[in-house]
Amino acid sequence: MATGLLSGSGQAADTPVTSTSRFEARDGVTYTATNHLVRAASGPGREWLLAWAGSEDPSAPDFLTVIDATPGSRSYGKVANTVTTGPGTGNEPHHMQYVWHKGDRLYAGGIYSDTTFVFDTRALPELKLVGVNTPTDTPCGTLPDAYQVLKDGTAYGTYMGGPNVTGNCTYTNGEVREGNGAGGSPGEIVHIGEDGRTLAEIPAATEEGEDPNRCANVPSLEKATCANPHGIAVREDLDLMVASDFAEARSVAAPGATAKSAAASGPTVARQTVRVFDISDRSRPELLSVTKVPDGPRAPLEASATFAESRVVMETALPNKPGHRGAFVSSMAGGAVFYTPDIAAGKPEWKEVFDDTTAYRSFQEDETVTGGGDNSSWLAVSPDDRYLFHTVMGQSTPYGKPLDKTTGMLYVLDIQKLLRSGNSARCSVDQLHEVSEGGDERDCPELVDVMPIRDVTDGGPHWGAMDNFARDGKGKYRETDRIRRIATSNYFIAGTFGGGGDHRVCMFDLDAKGKISPDRSFRDEVTKKPCVSFDRQSWPHGATGNSRPHGVLFVVSDRALR
Repeated sequence: MATGLLSGSGQAADTPVTSTSRFEARDGVTYTATNHLVRAASGPGREWLLAWAGSEDPSAPDFLTVIDATPGSRSYGKVANTVTTGPGTGNEPHHMQYVWHKGDRLYAGGIYSDTTFVFDTRALPELKLVGVNTPTDTPCGTLPDAYQVLKDGTAYGTYMGGPNVTGNCTYTNGEVREGNGAGGSPGEIVHIGEDGRTLAEIPAATEEGEDPNRCANVPSLEKATCANPHGIAVREDLDLMVASDFAEARSVAAPGATAKSAAASGPTVARQTVRVFDISDRSRPELLSVTKVPDGPRAPLEASATFAESRVVMETALPNKPGHRGAFVSSMAGGAVFYTPDIAAGKPEWKEVFDDTTAYRSFQEDETVTGGGDNSSWLAVSPDDRYLFHTVMGQSTPYGKPLDKTTGMLYVLDIQKLLRSGNSARCSVDQLHEVSEGGDERDCPELVDVMPIRDVTDGGPHWGAMDNFARDGKGKYRETDRIRRIATSNYFIAGTFGGGGDHRVCMFDLDAKGKISPDRSFRDEVTKKPCVSFDRQSWPHGATGNSRPHGVLFVVSDRALR
């Protein structure tokens, strides 16, 4: 049950105004969210960039950062509010939804705490806690990752890890699956209400099991499964949901994991599969298919099978227009992008259509730098279906290559010809020269631009967000299908290989032709350098020191959005 905001009063002009909202969750704990509003950098009628961050200090609270993202504003790039969550710390703030629309609530996940926080955004730059989904609400899944908000305001969330405890778990529809425990397998999809309540736990694993030679589980399960869903995308007009399988996470992405320990677990804990669900009944989705993405021409040359193109299918992205029924997925360890022309097909056939190596060759002459193990991450189709956006963290130290050469990047692909091809799409990166030169077929995606994002801290640009809003001459906003800005965050997960990052949130402009340029006016208020640094001693909520931003999202004040 949520309670109202309790406003602070009598504070000095330079003291943040505080207000706290409370929510009693079904585990009996009262959770809190406290705003620390900086009046000099806040006000109605603006666009904001939210960043979900955790402190390096394990005793300090995690917080949502509200940054002024209104071009031309006197406080552009300044932190207007930090919303600290309690009572617990160490949630390891992870993702929110991919895109925010007017009226949406904000879904923000703590991947280690197995908790989803739900916020009301109508009073931006203030936020109000209106729901919490706790581990007791999702006994069949752990490690909440990404969210997709539906038109009715509820959300689907991918829970990448196995059930709270080892053994059989019964889902909402009555089906039963065996699991090997928290952080293991199988993961699930959770349908979450606007108040954080679990509407349904949905099995991602098949009832009959999958190939044990391809789907390793540690410890093993009687029925092997690759079901560790990470990325999620929904087409409500097609009544379909797509989820991509990452890995058995506790083997490869837990605190203290290294490239060596991940390799010791074997490549078959690194997933190669994509799951398609029928969501005609929103709270009773049915698994339609589990299909594998293929290895590509680079696979035989990789020192480790874990770096084959097909490994660790992290993200998925769907086009938006009714006539475009295809789907894209990307592989984190494999460094490749795959496409199927009809996601509604009984058994979608995936083909590699772009290798990150091609993007590297546009600015990096060292031919030993390839997509293998390059930690490719966020993937998104522009609302007008013209472009595919992709962030790449870059190879980290354990892979043995200098970080100044394996730098992260943001790149843009023109996908219009591929989508127009429909079911006749021919693009297939299946020859070695296509790895570095792009696909030979006429409908293959064309590389529009690449922006290297230098980060030599053993990390790089992991996540991103599209600015899906445009402002008119009267200061009012509306949603637009033409993307003109992208924000990125340089952080993955602390304690994992390639996860640290330099903790910056950066802004990039896109012109009408998809060319990228850094927004140098989006500057840190402390360092005065481009990008907002989360390595600072003081925040509106106190001197808690350096913090780690993960999920980012553009939002607009309710009163300014048409």
